Amino acid sequence: MAENGETRTENPGEIAGAKNDVRLTGAAALAGRVASFPHLPGIYIFRDPDGTVLYVGKARDLRKRIANYFRSGEAVDVKTRIMLGKAADLEFALTSSEKEALLLEASLIKKYRPRYNVVLRDDKNYLSLRIDPRDPFPRLDIVRRFQKDGALYFGPYTSARAARDTLKYLHQLFPLRLCKGKKLLARQRPCLNFSMNQCLGACAGNVSREDYMLMVEEVVLFLEGKTDVLQKQLTQRMREAAEALNYELAAFYRDRLRNVATTIEKQHVVSDRFLDQDVLGVCQEEDRAELVALFVRQGVHSGQKTFDLKEARGDRAELISAFIQQYYYQGGFIPDEVVVPVSIDSETVLSEWLSEMKGRRVRIWAAKRGDRKHLLDMAETNAREGLISRGRRQKRDTAVLDALKSLLRLPATPERIACVDISNIQGRHAVGALVVFEHGRPEKNSYRRYKIRLKSEPDDPAMMSEVIGRLFENDTELSSSLDLLLLDGGKGQLNAIVRLLEQISLPRPLSLASIAKERESDIGEKGKGLYEKIYLPGRKNPLFLHRHPDILHLLQRIRDEAHRFAITTYQNLHGTSLLTSALDSIPGIGPARRQMLLRRFGSIEAIEEATISELETAGLPPEVARTVLGLLREIESGTVLEDGEEESGPRQSPPGS
Repeated sequence: MAENGETRTENPGEIAGAKNDVRLTGAAALAGRVASFPHLPGIYIFRDPDGTVLYVGKARDLRKRIANYFRSGEAVDVKTRIMLGKAADLEFALTSSEKEALLLEASLIKKYRPRYNVVLRDDKNYLSLRIDPRDPFPRLDIVRRFQKDGALYFGPYTSARAARDTLKYLHQLFPLRLCKGKKLLARQRPCLNFSMNQCLGACAGNVSREDYMLMVEEVVLFLEGKTDVLQKQLTQRMREAAEALNYELAAFYRDRLRNVATTIEKQHVVSDRFLDQDVLGVCQEEDRAELVALFVRQGVHSGQKTFDLKEARGDRAELISAFIQQYYYQGGFIPDEVVVPVSIDSETVLSEWLSEMKGRRVRIWAAKRGDRKHLLDMAETNAREGLISRGRRQKRDTAVLDALKSLLRLPATPERIACVDISNIQGRHAVGALVVFEHGRPEKNSYRRYKIRLKSEPDDPAMMSEVIGRLFENDTELSSSLDLLLLDGGKGQLNAIVRLLEQISLPRPLSLASIAKERESDIGEKGKGLYEKIYLPGRKNPLFLHRHPDILHLLQRIRDEAHRFAITTYQNLHGTSLLTSALDSIPGIGPARRQMLLRRFGSIEAIEEATISELETAGLPPEVARTVLGLLREIESGTVLEDGEEESGPRQSPPGS
C-alpha cells in the first residue's frame, strides 16, 4: 500500500483480482460514486485531504458495505459521521475471498494504525512455553510467537514474571536440560545445573533418551492439564521402583507426585469441559472501552489480560470482531473456543480463519447460558471494574499533570513527557535511552535507544546532546509531539541541551527540565541530606519538590524508567561485546576466523544456535567447531569453571540410574 494513496499489492499472491483507486473529494462526492463499486470481496480505505489513513475496512460485498456509510443521518453512528466529515479520498482493492480481505485488513491496520479503527495499543505477543518432543533431548523455552513447526505451545502468560516463575518451577519439578541449542552437545562432565539437581546430565550421558522422554511426557501432561493421568503414571512408576527395591528412584517419583498434588490444589477449576477457552468481556462508556480476556486452559482459570481500547468507537460486536482479528493475527495462542457476549457479523469467516491456523475446529461462541455465560459475566465484571479504576487513575494523573504545569510554569499541560538518560562505564559501550510517558503512563511504543557515536570518553552533557540532536533530526513525529523534555542530570546537562535547542528550528517551543539527586544543606528542618533537585532554564536556583510528593513521585518514576531502559540497553551491548571477545580466547580462532564467523552468521547468538556441520561448512575444522559451540554455550549459561576447579554438591539420581 503506497503512501501517496495508490493501492498496490504488497504480495501479489494475497490479493487476487483487480485493484482500483477512486480519487474523490467530499462525502457527497463519495456517495455519488458508490454505484461504481463492484459486488466483490475486498478492502477499502478512507483518507483525509493530507492522505492520512482514517479507516480500513473489509467487506464480502464492497458496494453494499460502502453504501451503508451514506444512509440517512439518523441511521449512521456518530463515529461514522465524524469520519465521513474528514474523508476526502476512498480506495479499494479486490481480494479473492472474504478471508483474504480479513488478513489484508489486519495487516493494514497494524501498519497504519488508523484513528477510526479499533487498534490494540498493547499489541505485543504474550509469552508462552514451547517444547518439541521430536528433538532428541527436548528443552522448555519461552517464546512470544506460535509457529506451525510441530512443537507444542502452552500459554499465554500475560506476565513475563509469571511465565519465568512457571518455567523455574517446572525445572524444579521436571529437571529437563537447561543448556541452549536445539542439539545437545556431548560433554565429559555435566554443568553445574546437574550438581544443583536441576538437570539430569543428558550431555554427559547420565540419562538415556528413553528415560528422558518419559519426563518430557510428564511435562506435556502437566501443561495440558491432564494431571489425573500424570498422577496415575507417577504412582505406577513409584510402585514399580519400590518393588524392584530401587528406593532412591521410588523417592524421586514420590516427591514429584507430592509436588504435582500440591500444584493441583492451588488451581481453580472453572469449567468441566476441559477445553482451552478465551472469554472476551467488554464494557463501554462514551468513547472509551475496556476489554478483558479470561484465559481458561483445560478447564482451569490460568489468568486474564486487560486491554484499554482507547478512543474505540463502534458497538460491542464491532469491538469484539476487531479484537479477535488483530489479537490472533499477531500470533496469540488460538484456543478451542472464543466465548463472546454478542453474535458478530463475521463470525463464520473468523472461525474458519482461526480453525485454519490452529489445524482443527475453533468455535466462536456467543454465550447465553451455562458455565460459558458464568465465565462471560466474570469477564464483563472485571472489564467494568477496570474501566472504573482506569477512570479514577486518569483523573488523578490529570490533576498531577495540571499541578506540574502550574509549579513549573509550563505553557501547556505536559500530557507527553520524555526523559533521556545515558549509561556507560568510562565511556565504553555508551548508550542513550529515551522513554515517553503519556498522561502519566509509559508509552512503550515510543521508547528509543541510541548507541553513542561521537564520544569515547565520559561526557554526559555531550552524549545527551548527541541523543537529543538525533531525536530531532531523525524522529520529527515523536519530537514534535512532546510537551516536556526531562533530563536525568544537573545544570551541566540542562545548559548543554538549552544551547542545542537554540540551534535547532523547532515547530513549537519545547519545555525543558532536569532532575538530579544532590546534597543540599540549606533545606528542610532535618538539615543535611540527599534531595531531588529540579533545574529549569533561566532559573538560578533549583526547585525542591519535597512539599509536592505526587509531582515528585511522577518525575522520579519517569527518571527511574529511563535509567532502567538505559541500563538494560547497556547490558545487552556490553554482553554482546564480551561474547565477541570470547571468540578471540578460543584456541584455533584468530581475527580472520572471528570475522568470517560474524560475517557468516551475523551475531554471537546465531553462532550459538548453529550446528557443528554448519560451522564446518563456514570453514572451521571439526574439532574447532565443537570447541566453539561448547565454550560459547558455557559462557552464555555462566557454567564455565576455572582450570582445576572441581564441581561439588549432591547429584540428582535420574530415573533408571
